[in-house]
Amino acid sequence: MTKENSPEFPDRTGQSLTGAQIIWESLVREGVEVVFGYPGGAIMPAYDAMIEYPIHHVLVRHEQGASHMADGYARATGRVGVCIATSGPGATNLVTGIATAMMDSIPMVAITGQVPSTAIGTDAFQETDITGVVLPITKHTYLVTRPEDIAPTIREAFYVASSGRPGPVLVDITKDAQQSSCVFEWDDSPIELPGYRPEYTALEEELRKAVELIQNAERPIIFAGHGIIKANATGALLEFVQRTDIPVACTLLGLGGFPATHERNLGMMGMHGETWVNRAIQDSDLIIALGMRFDDRVTGNVKTYAPNAKKIHIELDPAEINKNVKVDVAIVGDVREVLTELNRHVGRCERPEWIAKIDAIKGDSAVRDIKNMPDMGKLYAAHVIHDLYRFTNGEAVIVTDVGQHQMWEAQYYKHDHPRRLITSGGLGTMGFALPAAIGAKFGVKDAAEVWVIAGDGGFQMTAAELSTLKQEGLKVNIAIINNGYLGMVRQWQQFFYGGRYVATPIISPDFVMLAQAHGLTGIRVTRRDEVEAAVKQARETPGTVLVEFQVEQMDAVYPMVPAGADLHDMIERPHNPIYETGADAE
Repeated sequence: MTKENSPEFPDRTGQSLTGAQIIWESLVREGVEVVFGYPGGAIMPAYDAMIEYPIHHVLVRHEQGASHMADGYARATGRVGVCIATSGPGATNLVTGIATAMMDSIPMVAITGQVPSTAIGTDAFQETDITGVVLPITKHTYLVTRPEDIAPTIREAFYVASSGRPGPVLVDITKDAQQSSCVFEWDDSPIELPGYRPEYTALEEELRKAVELIQNAERPIIFAGHGIIKANATGALLEFVQRTDIPVACTLLGLGGFPATHERNLGMMGMHGETWVNRAIQDSDLIIALGMRFDDRVTGNVKTYAPNAKKIHIELDPAEINKNVKVDVAIVGDVREVLTELNRHVGRCERPEWIAKIDAIKGDSAVRDIKNMPDMGKLYAAHVIHDLYRFTNGEAVIVTDVGQHQMWEAQYYKHDHPRRLITSGGLGTMGFALPAAIGAKFGVKDAAEVWVIAGDGGFQMTAAELSTLKQEGLKVNIAIINNGYLGMVRQWQQFFYGGRYVATPIISPDFVMLAQAHGLTGIRVTRRDEVEAAVKQARETPGTVLVEFQVEQMDAVYPMVPAGADLHDMIERPHNPIYETGADAE
């Protein structure tokens, strides 16, 4: 029995309902269980009607938090996340979260209230042309002024948000449309929109060319992007690698799409990718790019990028083909379907010479493979994340903010499963982690533990959502990597601005007391030998626990490809025994 036809939710098709009721009728039929929002004047009719419906509403402390929560929910589940806000400042406060979702292709529907249709254009109280504001950062926007248009519009919004290359859709509904009534009808027929072609079938000729290049390549590399996760293509990729023996490099958002502990996983590529990965890319003769867009943080200087490599690009969005890097074979289609087809045609082979060459490039620099890192008397962020990986057995859902800690997480926490790393990639949104983790927790429920890893700067941007955690009674553990700086900006100042640390030193509140002020548990760690006990306490304590790790201030993320530099022109870590194996490492 479906929820919408259960005794608790009677079928109201054919009945006269207000537009406000139709909003919730439609969301229930779309399978929505939770929405994240904040009430206000222009959306009040919808909030008044919400009490009749079996949807859980999470009261955020700022509308930006609502959009990030919807985003985190979508990333953790693959389903459409929903946020709701009033007009004017409520709607504009969603903008950063909407842009974050757009850059990372996250399915989201944002519902906003609008002033009455008769007041539009009069500069009425809290009137903002939100559909105009978000037009460049959404897949589509709607302005609804009649109650009979609400249900079909919400159906379209969910379809557009989740089909093809996913993304956010905004539905702006005037107050009078919410208050007026009409007969409710729900049309279950397939949606067809003029000019919208979200699905593509790979061309046989392009598939044939790809197979030929793969069979003849001597030094090929697979790029696993975010599309692998979004298409649920991990199984098809594993089979492809088993057949072809081609090593795999991952983008930041692709981490977890191919198991990190697999023998053919090379690690992350790009600006803060592994040295051996970037050098292998530059030496490769074939790149097979799967569901990724050749972002500038991946390629470095495109003029010198993989100069001897043919390139196969498999991508659902044709707009990404040849946009940043010219390719030799372009296959537009669902990456799982394309891989499944390639698996039918590529022959089995082994590539011992190429694997051996990459191993030689790697040498003894794979310090992240050691079971433990030596304790030299100082606490480094790498210690914290490496130990967190060990103590959670790599099974936690990790939600990171943006900055140095984000890159250290990508380097030191090995993700073997998709949707276990949730992070802002394209937009690089500080303040993302805490609210996104709340959304993720609603998605995974008790199936997985959720950890926030945030810097002291980004965490303060949305720290008010600690009260949301308390009010909802959620179990989310928080690791704050506190180095007293806006760390990544400080690192750029160190490397490229002569060590002039302008506006990057930052003081923080007492994070332990801050947690306690919100009714949560707070712990402070200053030494390596305190990490295990703190993580154990956090995991065993009911409710949210915040752990502040006071780490070395001047540490930097290595390697680093300077912006616009050649991919192989990396700044590598100076000698530091803390990052090297040693006889005393236990």
